[in-house]
Amino acid sequence: MPAPSVWDGSFNRRKSDRVSPSQPGAPAADARVRRVVLVESDQYYREVLTVELLRQGFVVHAFVDGASLLGSLATAVDADLVVLDWDLANSPGVKLLAELRRHGINLPVVFLTGKVIATKQHERCVLAPRDALNAYECMAFDQGAVDFIPKSRDREVLVRRLRSVVELVKLKAELPSQEGLACGKLLLRPQTSRAFWNGVDVGLTLGEYNIVRLLASNVGRYVTYRAIYDRLHYEGFIAGTGNDGYRANVRTAIKRIRNKFHSCDPTFDEIENYTGFGYCWRKPD
Repeated sequence: MPAPSVWDGSFNRRKSDRVSPSQPGAPAADARVRRVVLVESDQYYREVLTVELLRQGFVVHAFVDGASLLGSLATAVDADLVVLDWDLANSPGVKLLAELRRHGINLPVVFLTGKVIATKQHERCVLAPRDALNAYECMAFDQGAVDFIPKSRDREVLVRRLRSVVELVKLKAELPSQEGLACGKLLLRPQTSRAFWNGVDVGLTLGEYNIVRLLASNVGRYVTYRAIYDRLHYEGFIAGTGNDGYRANVRTAIKRIRNKFHSCDPTFDEIENYTGFGYCWRKPD
């Protein structure tokens, strides 16, 4: 299978080895180094995005398709973030995400969507219709993605968003380990981001776990839609249609969470809704 390409800022040559601090154009070695796996089937966009990632201090492992990445899983294990093209040439990016999870790769995943068409004068991005784009976005979050970004976004801003994701993940990893949080039949294990109900692993995604932990940490008190959405992604993240479009994504996430708990216990009824405000984890009897 093709070796991963690591971009060095030149449009005429690639290296199959990881960029290291001793190589020209590589970011300086320090504790803030960020390693990203990029799977993008469009050569032009793969190249220009890699250049911007390198400019902002990332070490980049770029692949043309899912098969190439799956043939070099050791690269992914060593990364901080995986960035996937939603419309990969041979297989949808969401299927590649499922494959990575089956191989035990639990890194945060960000999807990019759209087709960038470049000319000598300018470039434009062709996106799916709004309804389809919303459906894709919901599907991405349902599968555990942490962000879904149109390629029409300015690349400098896009990479800054990726950097925020990495920094949040690293901050969580640096926090001192905590004992499990128990709330009635619920037990949360922060070290592994797993939730158990009556001793059974509920099978939550990282985003779903974060929501349950937020609600259970505020047992008996209502938490706003906005606060829940910020915990699902990160503070200030915007998605959905309209100023309150994020509420639909929160309702969808809560529905998934309830269904997973119902699979463990059909009598589960701990999450209450205050219409127009938010949700509450019911106090144990």
